[in-house]
Amino acid sequence: MRKTLVLFTLALILFGFNTTAQGLPVYDNTNFISLVKQLLESGKQTANLLKTVNFLKEQKENLEKVNSVVRQLKAVREIGRNNQRLINVMQNDLRDILNSPYIKPGEVSRVTESFNSIVKNSLVTMDFIEQILSNDYLKMSDSERTEILKEMEVQSKVMVTDIHYKTKRYNDIISFRTMQDKVNNRRTNY
Repeated sequence: MRKTLVLFTLALILFGFNTTAQGLPVYDNTNFISLVKQLLESGKQTANLLKTVNFLKEQKENLEKVNSVVRQLKAVREIGRNNQRLINVMQNDLRDILNSPYIKPGEVSRVTESFNSIVKNSLVTMDFIEQILSNDYLKMSDSERTEILKEMEVQSKVMVTDIHYKTKRYNDIISFRTMQDKVNNRRTNY
């Protein structure tokens, strides 16, 4: 009853005095509901965007991990190739050098020691690589592990260059001694 009286009084004030409702707030429920729906939808879209951003960050981290592993594998593969080159030189070139009649008996041990030191270094490198890849090796990160493997790759290239240099040097010595033998033992037709 009280509510009806209040409404009636309000109606008299608004319509009875021939005034307009300027300045009184007018609420349009349709627009308000539409605004609330838009705000809710915007909130859902924002939540979805945040989920997408987090997903993309995770994918970026995963790609960086994969790239690091790929770099590690490439470095290990290159080190393996370099070690295979060392083995090939040891099997072929070193045998030829040691079997040459122009290498003196005292030089054989020196040649063997110089090649053996390179091979030992290569084997130590391979053992170290196995340790790095098989466990966390002092809890190092993938980037630190990759950096160490890259350094070892450079070292293995240096070893290959060194062994090729030594092989070339000994082959040059053999060639020189062969030529010297031919000159010293040539027949003269005077």
